[in-house]
Amino acid sequence: MIGLVARALFFAALALSTVGVSGARAERVIVALGDSLTAGLGVAADEAYPARLEARLAREGYTYRVVNAGVSGDTTAGGLRRVDWVLRAKPEIVIVALGANDGLRAQSPQAMRENLAAIVRRLQAAGARVLLAGMRLPPNYGAEYTKEFQTVFPDVARSTGAAFMPFLLDGVAADPRLNQPDGIHPTAAGQQVIADRLWPYLRPLLTTGK
Repeated sequence: MIGLVARALFFAALALSTVGVSGARAERVIVALGDSLTAGLGVAADEAYPARLEARLAREGYTYRVVNAGVSGDTTAGGLRRVDWVLRAKPEIVIVALGANDGLRAQSPQAMRENLAAIVRRLQAAGARVLLAGMRLPPNYGAEYTKEFQTVFPDVARSTGAAFMPFLLDGVAADPRLNQPDGIHPTAAGQQVIADRLWPYLRPLLTTGK
């Protein structure tokens, strides 16, 4: 039920985000395509890392709007189904942060690799620059599976030429000070760390025109 509500809210927000794109301001758009880590489950909308990135972009003098396309519970297969909707926002850059739920459900790494590659290539074919964020699993999923899972992300980045951040939760994972009681979802402070760690990978993709 939460996933269905989140998906409905995403489509509503995306529809609103496309209004006026061709108008006077013609803001450039960055879309963050992800799951609950991107949606900001458990924190306020302006505390999730996409909003934190938008605030930093403004401070640094970049005229971008960041669309939060995070849907709680989403997988790489779900993200692939949403690509056409994402492209309605005419994004210049897309941050792809999917795969955590595939891993938590022990789904096929090969299927995940194919889904991510298809997502990246479809976005690139539409003219978007892509930043792919990697994910890791705790060791209790088994050494063989966790290793195969982790190699999916750099493999996709190499095969597609996408920019690559090795681990979305770098500096956040396993730190109780930065995670909610479930140990999975970052607090507001954790979301800020994600935004800060993403910035060096995002910045080279930006254009400086006003």
